[in-house]
Amino acid sequence: MLYMKKILFVCHGNICRSPMAEFVMKHLVHEAGRDNEFEIASAATSTEELGNPVYPPSRRKMAEHGIDCKGKTARQITRADYDYYDMIIAMDDNNIRNMRPFFGNDPEGKIHLLLDFTNRPGYVADPWYTGDFDATWRDCMDGCMGLLEQLTCD
Repeated sequence: MLYMKKILFVCHGNICRSPMAEFVMKHLVHEAGRDNEFEIASAATSTEELGNPVYPPSRRKMAEHGIDCKGKTARQITRADYDYYDMIIAMDDNNIRNMRPFFGNDPEGKIHLLLDFTNRPGYVADPWYTGDFDATWRDCMDGCMGLLEQLTCD
């Protein structure tokens, strides 16, 4: 039986960066013909946007690249997510800090920063503050391509 890799992308509100990473990764996995090897989702550390759809400029940026995120609404991480997912991918250090009440100090080493899978480690640009959805798109695409490459190299 094929082992499925379960990945959870996390940001503050789950309406900009983490859903963009979720749907970019789903797109890349699909393009690679590996849909049956991955389960991919996203969530927030906060409760601020619970139930809200993906922020319209994020939706538009993904649509420009043929990626649809219809039906996605923000949800908050839970303690159970740590046990369920194999990897929990944060957009910045604030996200990691805000995960600690839920996940403790990451005893299994599941938490990573998305851009650690690129040749330019750092934080995914937060378009909520910058207004620069192109930079966020590039960060998510680069990080997800690097992550997929790492996970599919044998």
